[in-house]
Order: sequence, then structure tokens, then C-alpha cells
Amino acid sequence: MADELDLLRAANPVPTDGPHFGDGPLDHDAERHLDRLLHERPCGARPRARLLWGLAATGVVAALVSALLLTGQTTAPAIAAPRPLVVRADSTPVSLKTVAERARADAQDGAPTLRKGTHVQSWSLGMSEDKPPITLPEERIVRWHADDSHTEIVVATDPRHPGRPVLVEGGGEPRVVDDGHVLSRQTYPPSWSDAPPESPPPHDAVRLSAYLAETVRAYLSDHSKPLTTPQLLDATQTLLDHWTLGARESAALARLLADAEGLRPVGRVTDRLGRSGQAYMYETSGARRMLIMDPATGAVLGLETTFTRAEPEYGVKAGDVMSYSAWMR
Repeated sequence: MADELDLLRAANPVPTDGPHFGDGPLDHDAERHLDRLLHERPCGARPRARLLWGLAATGVVAALVSALLLTGQTTAPAIAAPRPLVVRADSTPVSLKTVAERARADAQDGAPTLRKGTHVQSWSLGMSEDKPPITLPEERIVRWHADDSHTEIVVATDPRHPGRPVLVEGGGEPRVVDDGHVLSRQTYPPSWSDAPPESPPPHDAVRLSAYLAETVRAYLSDHSKPLTTPQLLDATQTLLDHWTLGARESAALARLLADAEGLRPVGRVTDRLGRSGQAYMYETSGARRMLIMDPATGAVLGLETTFTRAEPEYGVKAGDVMSYSAWMR
């Protein structure tokens, strides 16, 4: 158990004495489906059933108390009411076009290079109709091998609260586990798919646009139209859940994001792993999405989705974080 956690933390060290950051994310597939329902809900439709996902917490309070009693835990688990990241008031927003130009210049030497696989820390808000929402943190690392097989390790850990027990979802019921508990470790046989997102992403903006459209094709009603900004953000998340982008791919993606409508610069933030980045906001019905990018390289650091409207039946308030993903090299 400790070996896997050491592997994850060595890949992206987070000091145990570092500052604690705001809370933040649904598993990746559920998050994208939820965002899609928020974006595409017919006018006047009541958004009730859309929040009931596999991570929905059933019997949250009872299960949590039972877990603490049965395991003898005396330390409070690493759970908290989600809070959105805060933009620094003294920061100057940097336009996406400027970031795209910087990324293009940074990519001239071609380093770092594209790598298949991902390393992502996520926080998901689990919800149900009759219990309080809970935040479920986990870290996932996927590494591909020379024979085209790959290994995926998922660990329950929250870098904001190192060493504290972590609340996780298991079989429909929340439970408390030790920090660093391995939720799953699987090795998959070789795969030679040549369809996005399994195939390598191109490093020019025109071809990357077509590639990203292919990754969300199943959800597009009209394949002849360019991706909307929510669709582009969905496709970006899918891409980063499969690939660790190189400098040239990050530059191409930054170019596409710079051309996206409604994605406005808001200033500098410190993400939940302690990294400084520029934030870009997109407002949609009932939700706000914040894209966080490295202003020097154009690399996407994170993506946060926040409720802008209360959902009292689920215990959700305006400003609660629905989901957050932080990608690392």
C-alpha cells in the first residue's frame, strides 16, 4: 500500500507541511455526463434526476459513523464542504491568446515530449436526494509499457490533508480508509486502437480540433459543426485522462482554447496541488467551469466545475464545487 502511494507522490511531490487549499471533484465519466446535462437541458426542464450517479452517497452519516466506530478511527477523515478556488485580487488576467503565443514559442525545442498515460488527482462531489453531499478524493496514475499493456493504480489520498483518513465510495456506500489506501491496481493487456483518444493526438491545431471532435462524437447531435466551448472542455478532459501532453501538443491545445467563445481570463489562482496558474472562466446554465493553465507553457493544470445555483434537494449550495481534476506530469 505504501509503495504505491510513494510512487504517486514521487511523481508529483506535495509537501506534507504545505498549505491546505480549497476543496474540490464525480468520477471522470460521470462528471462529463453531468456537465452535458447541465449544458443541454431543455428550456424550463427541472434538473432533478441529473445528479443521481454511481457516486451518490446513500446513508452517508450512518455509514461514516459506523466506519469510525468499527475501525477505531479517532482522527477526522479528510472531508469538507467544497469551496471553489479563489482568484487573487491583485493579479492581472493574461489572455488566452497571449498564453497560446507563449506556448508556441516554448514548444520550439520540442520538450517535454508526449507520453501516453496520465497522472491525475481528482475530487468528486457525491450526492443523493436525502443525505448531505460528500467529497471523494483520489489519485490515479496510468503507465503504458513497451508491449502496449498498461497499469492503472488508484489511491485514496487528499494532498490537502496528508496522513488523515479518506472517505471513499465503495459498492454504493461511503467508507473511511487510511491515507494511501489502494482502491484498485490493474494491468490491462495490449491495446492497438487507432481511434481517439487511444491514438496519439496531433500537434497542430487544425488536426487536433478534428481529433477532439472524434473523442466526443457519440455526444454530438451535429458532426458538421465545430465544437462548442463546453464540448471542447469535455474533450480536453478526455484527452488529459489518456495522455500527458508534450510542449507541442499543449501549444496546439492552447491555440484551440484561445479561439473558444466565452472563455474569459479572470486572473491568477493557486490550485489544490500548490501550483500557480492563470484561470479562465466559462459560465453556463447552473454551473461555472474554471480552466487553469500554466501561463508560460500553455499546459492545462486543472479544470473545476462549480454550482452557480442551489439544489436544496441534494444539499447543494451555490458556490459548491461539483468536480475538480488536477493533471500532473
